[in-house]
Amino acid sequence: MNIRLFPMLAISLIPSVAAAQDLTTIQNLNQKFSQAFNAGDFSTVAGHYADNAILLPPGSDIVKGRASIEKFWAAAGDQVSDLKLDAVDVKPLGANAAREVGTFSLKSKGPQPQAMDGKYVVIWEKAGSDWKLATDIWNMNK
Repeated sequence: MNIRLFPMLAISLIPSVAAAQDLTTIQNLNQKFSQAFNAGDFSTVAGHYADNAILLPPGSDIVKGRASIEKFWAAAGDQVSDLKLDAVDVKPLGANAAREVGTFSLKSKGPQPQAMDGKYVVIWEKAGSDWKLATDIWNMNK
């Protein structure tokens, strides 16, 4: 291989390595989010969101801000359990943001729990060295 082509080849690989790194990072955050939700720790769930985050739940009003988001998820935790999140695609949107598309599954609570699944899109923003959810929207498959 021509030695002059090596730096260009190495540079061309950086975006795909960075994208893979972000997918791994985001999936790890998804696991922590799910674990906190399933444990009923809605303060930790809300801690995954930016202070001024926006939640766009299906069939409901927009929820703004971390404190309101914590209340929303606490109420949701009364209705559902066994949340699992799976990042399908993460696309960097510059150095400090990423768009994630994923799927989720959960179960309703009650005498006859029902399995439910759906999909979501979130925008993550980097706050210092941490990724925080800035915008979160989802819907059910059925």
